[in-house]
Amino acid sequence: MLDFGAGTQVYLACGATDLRKSINGLAAIVKLRFKLDPYSKCLFVFCNRNHNLIKIIQWDGTGLWLLMKRLDKGNFRWPMTASDVKQVSIKELRWLLEGLSIEQSSAFKERHPGIVI
Repeated sequence: MLDFGAGTQVYLACGATDLRKSINGLAAIVKLRFKLDPYSKCLFVFCNRNHNLIKIIQWDGTGLWLLMKRLDKGNFRWPMTASDVKQVSIKELRWLLEGLSIEQSSAFKERHPGIVI
């Protein structure tokens, strides 16, 4: 199954992607446009122009998984930044999949304390 573990890296394809592409077409985008390895154990997430469909691909060691979510109502808060690919955390991916923005001003920031008491 797809790995949504804490150490998993997630890459968003910012902007719109033509989601008529199959797994092979999306893997080619990862390899050729983003210069990343589609056969790493990362999640690669794509969204369509209407922001109501997301596809996720991930290599599990034996094959590529494809996960797709289409919203019945509403839109994903998809980043439309100038950069082609953006690395986010699993927590931020979950926010996106629940209809929230990845920039949550009220969320606790992750940090590492300098001194343990």
